[in-house]
Amino acid sequence: MSSTPSSVLYVTDLAYEAQGRRYCDEDIYLSSRLREDFTVALCHPRDATTLMDSFDAVVIRNSGPVLHYQAEYDVFRAQARQRGTRVYTQLTGRADMAGKQYLVDLSAAGFPVISTVDRRADLHHLPEVDEYVAKPKLGADSIGLTFVTRDGLDDLGFDNLLIQPRIRFRYEVSFYFVDRAFQYALYAPRPDQRWRLERYEPSAADLDFAQCFVDWNTVDRGIQRVDACRTPKGELLLVELEDLNPYLSLDLLDATTRDAFVSGVKISLHGLLGDARP
Repeated sequence: MSSTPSSVLYVTDLAYEAQGRRYCDEDIYLSSRLREDFTVALCHPRDATTLMDSFDAVVIRNSGPVLHYQAEYDVFRAQARQRGTRVYTQLTGRADMAGKQYLVDLSAAGFPVISTVDRRADLHHLPEVDEYVAKPKLGADSIGLTFVTRDGLDDLGFDNLLIQPRIRFRYEVSFYFVDRAFQYALYAPRPDQRWRLERYEPSAADLDFAQCFVDWNTVDRGIQRVDACRTPKGELLLVELEDLNPYLSLDLLDATTRDAFVSGVKISLHGLLGDARP
């Protein structure tokens, strides 16, 4: 007699419209594949706190920018920790799921990150460029992002803002991980078309770059995406470490890579739940 499969509350906003991506298609596909191993129910992020006690684990996927439901998300995090709820990706992450402060901290620590400051007194740490990027520490999907000149920086308030030089990069590349294991990489050959992605074959140096950020982060179980840009000089710099709900572009993968990724997620979830694999 087979045991009852573990139950998963899959958190997604199927109605969220993201530029260049169809969140709903990816989550319909991935939730259907997880159903091969688990009992799965989908819910909107605003309903997660109310429903999570009825499930063995909560999987946060394409739930949209937290800014759109910040109060509910804060309650969810607090309640999940208090109740000992198993959340995937684990809420121990100190990258995007905790805001953008990590970019300031990593920059100050000498990691290969786009130079980032959050105080007027630290502007001298940034290189002299024609334009700078100002973005909220709790931003997502470029919400609130603005470009300013050096003189324009003097007019900015620095409350909850990050300042970075605007990088004229060659391309952006994303590295996708399950737990701490690399899965695949995709890149956007044209800087003005962020989500026109193609398969990318990383070098050993590229993988070392991405791995250092995953190893820095405090997540043992979950999905992470390391976003970087290739500068005109050829170096990679971190743009963001997405450890909450990274879009995965699964539709762009060949069947073998997609199946391997899904298998990795299943194994990771079974590990989180302490299940013996069926």
